[in-house]
Amino acid sequence: MAVTIQIGLSIGNSRYHWGWFLNTKFQSSWDTEYLNIDRYLEFLPIDCQRIINQNLIELDRIPIYLVSVVTSQTDIWQQLPQVKLITLADIPLFSLYPTLGIDRALTAFGAGNIYGYPILVIDGGTALTITGIDNNRRLVGGAILPGLRLQLRSLFTGTAALPEIILPPQLPPRWSDNTPGAIASGILYTVSAGVSDFIRDWQQLYPASYIILTGGDGELLTGYLQANLAVDLAARVKFDRDLLFAGLSAILQ
Repeated sequence: MAVTIQIGLSIGNSRYHWGWFLNTKFQSSWDTEYLNIDRYLEFLPIDCQRIINQNLIELDRIPIYLVSVVTSQTDIWQQLPQVKLITLADIPLFSLYPTLGIDRALTAFGAGNIYGYPILVIDGGTALTITGIDNNRRLVGGAILPGLRLQLRSLFTGTAALPEIILPPQLPPRWSDNTPGAIASGILYTVSAGVSDFIRDWQQLYPASYIILTGGDGELLTGYLQANLAVDLAARVKFDRDLLFAGLSAILQ
């Protein structure tokens, strides 16, 4: 069988998210800052480069499957002839509304393929999104709010005296006696309580559903939520970094 390589590029609001596929099967992922379009080959994983070299694969013939929510970046990457844009029409889910983010839809599709339907997906990116798909692969709906780091940054940039802080590995003390701790407490307990309420409501509708988190802050948010939920419900909350590429792999296959 001929060896083929595919590259996936998901353009988020702050970073590029990359994945590579061997004969349409997902292999690994990595992130970069925004790059010039002629530099992406520098960041290919070593095992991917080895297969390319061993099989004399022409670099400009490796397809790049583009998933983008940033129009200006989409236009830049579509200058490359090997770029193929993924749209909502490519995703076998139902009742998707036209302005639904392609990253949300593809991530939900990937989660459903791995963990089954119904499925609730929480993406802890620059925007924190919640997306529910029922057992018939229909979009139930969801929510969007500022992500954790965006909320922290808004206090730092929008006030004169509040400091910039980093996200702690666990939920901090609720009642803080210092300003950085009070910021962490205010944002993390409020977000955790709000998202936990969405989770509990979803579980009333779909008791057998898994709740899967992903995104840059998804792993941290998973820990915050598990500390905020009942033990039996917390056990159904999992983190999976590569849901979007799992969805893309299923489409390629």
